[in-house]
Amino acid sequence: MSTHTNTHTVLYDPEGLIEAELPLDREPYMCLVKAVLAWADNAVLPPSDCEQIALQLTGHARAVAADVRRHCGKLPILNATRILTEVVLTEAHLRLAEPYQGTVRCVRQRAHMVKALYERLDRLAPPEEASPT
Repeated sequence: MSTHTNTHTVLYDPEGLIEAELPLDREPYMCLVKAVLAWADNAVLPPSDCEQIALQLTGHARAVAADVRRHCGKLPILNATRILTEVVLTEAHLRLAEPYQGTVRCVRQRAHMVKALYERLDRLAPPEEASPT
């Protein structure tokens, strides 16, 4: 369902069906995650670079979290995998709600979150549905 305004169309998709049809572009983000996690402990980057990387990772983490949430919703309520997945999703929600900063620490936290969400997605999604590595 959609409604039109003078300047744009607003989509109403409470079940996330449109988003579920779009595959995640996993490879470039996992390359970014690997690069970030490989930085030396004393790495120094300009704050503007860190902000841009954090922004990219935050957006992608939200997309992966939505996919994880969709798969999690298909599991029985008292299923151990669902319970663990809900813990991971809660952690992701809390961390992603924090404003991103122009620090290496912030970027690393976002990279760890993307990695954890993909690990959870790989445990939930059938192999044919999981995003390619």
